[in-house]
Amino acid sequence: MPISTIMLALGFMFGDGAAAFMSLHLGKKEPEKAAKGIGNMVAIVIGTGIVLMILFELFLTPLCRLFGATDNVLPYALDYGRIIVLGFPFSIICSAFGSPIRADGRPKISMAGLLIGCAANMILDPVFIFVCGWGVKGAAWATILGQVLNALYFIICLFQFKTIKIKKEYFIPDVRVVGNIASLGTSSLISQIASVFVIAIMNNMLVKYGAVSKYGADIPLAALGVTMKVSQLITGVTLGIASGVQPILGYNYGSRQHDRVKSTLKWSLILGTAIMFAALFIFQVFPEQIIGIFGQESDLYVEFAVKCFRIYLLACFLIPSGAVVGIFFQAIGKPIPAAALTLSRQIILLIPAMLILGYTMGVEGILWAGPFSDALSGIIALITVKVFWKRIFENKGQKETAGR
Repeated sequence: MPISTIMLALGFMFGDGAAAFMSLHLGKKEPEKAAKGIGNMVAIVIGTGIVLMILFELFLTPLCRLFGATDNVLPYALDYGRIIVLGFPFSIICSAFGSPIRADGRPKISMAGLLIGCAANMILDPVFIFVCGWGVKGAAWATILGQVLNALYFIICLFQFKTIKIKKEYFIPDVRVVGNIASLGTSSLISQIASVFVIAIMNNMLVKYGAVSKYGADIPLAALGVTMKVSQLITGVTLGIASGVQPILGYNYGSRQHDRVKSTLKWSLILGTAIMFAALFIFQVFPEQIIGIFGQESDLYVEFAVKCFRIYLLACFLIPSGAVVGIFFQAIGKPIPAAALTLSRQIILLIPAMLILGYTMGVEGILWAGPFSDALSGIIALITVKVFWKRIFENKGQKETAGR
C-alpha cells in the first residue's frame, strides 16, 4: 500500500494540478493555455509511471522492510508487489486522468472509467485466486488487468474533450507549465506522500508495541490495516465530493462568480460532514459485523480490531473539513495554505501524537493519535478558511476594480 501510494501521490499531483490549471484558465476564457496544461500533464504522467516501475522493481525488498513488513508478511508482500509494480504506468494514468476529464464537465465518463477497472478486478480476483490457484499473485494480476482497461478507456477519452482541443505540440513539456501544474497539485501530493510516512511509522510502532502486548506483533498490524481500508471507503466519498467540486470552484473563481464559489464550498462541507457522522454511528455500533466481512480470526484479533474502529475513527466526522477546505484553496490557485492544511493532519499532528501516545500508552496510544489529529486538523481548517475568507474575495474584488 505505501509503495502504491507514492505512485498515486504523483498521479494525483499532476492530475489534480492540471484540472485546477484547466478550470482556472477556462474561467478566464483561455482555452489554449488550458489545453497546453493537459498535454504537458499527459507526457509527464506517462514518463513518471515508467520510471517508478523500474525503481520499485529494483528496490522492492528494502522498501517492504522499511514499511514494516515482518518475516511472516514479507513473502506475500514480495509476491504481490513485484507484479503490482508492473502496472504502475497504467495505474498512474488511472489516478491522473480522471480529474481533467471531470474538469471538462464529464464526471460520468470519469466515473465509468474507474468502474470498468473496478468491475474487471472484482470479476477476475476469484477466477485467478481460486479457479486458477494463483493465490496472492492472482489478486495482483487481476488488479493490473483492471488498471489496463481503465487506462485505455481514459486515453480514448483524452482526445474527446469538449472544452479544449489538444494539439501534438502540447505534449512537449514546458518547464513553466509543468511547474504551475505541480504547484497547484502540491496539496494532493503532500496528502498522499504524508500517508506513506504515517503508514511506515505506524506499522513499525504497531509491531514494536504490539510485540510487548498480549496481541503480539501481527494482530495490530492486520487489524488497523483493515480499519484504515474500511475508513478509506467512507472518506473516499467525502474526498470524491471535494474532488467533484474542484472544477466548479476553480471555474467560478476564475470567472469571478464568487457567490457560486461560496455556496459550493458551504454545501460540500455540510454534505461531507453529514456522511461522516453516519459513518461514525456505524463504526461505533457495528464494528464486529464489519470485521466479520474480512474473515474469521482469533478472539484477540477481533478484540483489537473493535478497539481500532471505536477509537481510531472517533473523530472521523471532522475529516471532510480539512479535505474540502484544502481542495478549495487548491482550486482557487493558492497551493501554500492547501499544502499547509494537508501537512497539519498527517505530519504535524498525527506522527508526533503517535510517538508520544505510543510511548506513554503502548499500542492503544497509537489508536488515540487518530482522533486527536482528525479533530485538531479539522478545527484548524475551519479557522483558516474563516480567516482567509474576506481577504480572498475582497482582494480579488479590489484587483478587478483597479483593472477596470
